Amino acid sequence: MEIDGGLDIKVETENWQTHARISAERLSGLVERIGGERDRFLIVQRIPDLPDVFAQVWHEEGGAYRLEHRRSHDEFFGTDLTDVGRTADLLTGWARQDADWDAGVDWELIELGPREEVPDLPDEVRKTVEERVRVRLRCGYDTRRVLAEIAEDYLVKGDERPVSKPQAQRLVDRLWLERVAEQEAWEGVTDPERLTRAFEALEAAGITARENFACCRSCGTGEIGAEREDARGYVFFHQQVTEQAAEGHGLALYYGGFDGSDETTTAVGQEVVAALTTVGLSTQWDGDPGRAIDVGPLNWRKRLVG
Repeated sequence: MEIDGGLDIKVETENWQTHARISAERLSGLVERIGGERDRFLIVQRIPDLPDVFAQVWHEEGGAYRLEHRRSHDEFFGTDLTDVGRTADLLTGWARQDADWDAGVDWELIELGPREEVPDLPDEVRKTVEERVRVRLRCGYDTRRVLAEIAEDYLVKGDERPVSKPQAQRLVDRLWLERVAEQEAWEGVTDPERLTRAFEALEAAGITARENFACCRSCGTGEIGAEREDARGYVFFHQQVTEQAAEGHGLALYYGGFDGSDETTTAVGQEVVAALTTVGLSTQWDGDPGRAIDVGPLNWRKRLVG
């Protein structure tokens, strides 16, 4: 599937780069690039991510291109190709979900063995962990991997670990798919998407803008300088604020000038309010550089990526 010229995929490469909703041309370029040291493979997932669904390519300079794709736990296929163009075309067809994209290729079934038996969690443990995971799902920023780590670690006390890694992943995948099904009914542009558009505009205008940044205001203020990259000022909201927005409250934005002056901070605040107004979000701010900018009311429907 392709939206506004970008494929509904996320690509991760061995050198830790991540590319989301890139064009078919950009995807082909990534396939053509791999092969060097610490840049030999890429993994492609759909947006939103789906359990047991992905495609990947491995290539070392001078060797074949190993293309693999997985449709479910039991349907995992691979093939070796010599032509980079053919490899890129197949991967692009997978990304677009073209009919018969995999036709004409000699695919081999990759045997993974039997699925591991995962014992059910006790009801009390399951309900407690589910509640925490659902909150983070509503926030919308975490990947399935991060959510599984949260589920596994949430009730840890000393050496007691009530939730195993497989139990955590199974619980997260079930709740993730529920949320994916729920968001399919959402229509139009959501408030979190409007917020992202405003932050992208601010970033382009020389203001470092970060969503769901750091755990709290103190940490965010201390860490935002490392994100500066010649910006005049900054704006962010932290993870605790995200959870409040996901629970039906507004969003508090923290901002400032990197020169530390009230004058620059006020100017940045004015630019933030203008950017939010442009995308259709309401703000409450009295112009005081010492006060946060409140955004709301919000209908927090953050679409999952993964």
